[in-house]
Amino acid sequence: MSLPLQGLSAVVTGAGRGIGRAEALELARLGAAVVVNDYGQPGRGGSPLLEGSRELGGGTGEAAAGPAEEVAAEIRAAGGSALAQCGDVSDFAQARALVESAVTAYGKLDILVNNAGILRDRMVFSMTEEEWDSVVRVHLKGHFNTTRFAAAHWRERSKRAGEPVFGRIVNTSSEAFLAGSAGQPNYAAAKGGIVGLTTSTALALARYGVTANAICPRARTRMTEDVFAGIEQPSGAALDPLAPEHVAPLVGYLASPAAAHVNGQLLVVHGGMVAVVERPRVAARFDSKQDTFTYDELEAVLGPYYADRPAGETFAAAEVLGLKRG
Repeated sequence: MSLPLQGLSAVVTGAGRGIGRAEALELARLGAAVVVNDYGQPGRGGSPLLEGSRELGGGTGEAAAGPAEEVAAEIRAAGGSALAQCGDVSDFAQARALVESAVTAYGKLDILVNNAGILRDRMVFSMTEEEWDSVVRVHLKGHFNTTRFAAAHWRERSKRAGEPVFGRIVNTSSEAFLAGSAGQPNYAAAKGGIVGLTTSTALALARYGVTANAICPRARTRMTEDVFAGIEQPSGAALDPLAPEHVAPLVGYLASPAAAHVNGQLLVVHGGMVAVVERPRVAARFDSKQDTFTYDELEAVLGPYYADRPAGETFAAAEVLGLKRG
């Protein structure tokens, strides 16, 4: 029996540990050849940009080639095809090299899973410029960089073939964007930007046969060890509800031919549960009785409207934090 991703190649960023590692292993299990990306250069330590931060994927202060190569070796030991690629996705040239490494090794790129990221948590009134810039750079710019070169690859292939090709992008957003996270203005902003990038990319690349979707995963990793420190892991053989392995199957599905009709979507996933997030809808509309609104008219219509709304309600959807398997 053929596997759903047989004959396809994939890039997974930040795949040395945590969610990225689980995603790379799952894509390989489903038949894909995988380029396992993690930050660093062989024989060297962590990034100055990432020094002292909590990361999703790459390592700091360790032999950077280690985690990526370990995952690639695990895939090969199981009979799959994989290679390790060490590079910083927030660097435009290194992102190009990452995409090219898949094309060189496997003849083409079919699947891009953007996962790499860091945290620099701080309240907005005490956040430094570096803490803001580094998180936005790794998450949002990192997603753009790899997407830009993968998209160009698919567009060129499609134009050359005269028909759509196969392409899948799975981006990583966060519940911090959906629910609001008071101590993570940089992270929440970057993750919200990733959703905007995803929906824009989905519309731009649909004609070429490419889909782009985003997930909001919840998992226990090195990056979230403080966040979930109070939630005990189950004893024995039971799978931790916060294990990254709960996230990986959804990524495998979104990367597959079976998900051709799923495009521009946002899904929350964790602990044996997947929730489809509905797009924003207009809650109310007010029209001026003149050519344009005046202050007094706005106060007359918006004042009563917001007075009747629940206290403390914002655009954030905090209820997503209560989602769990039924």
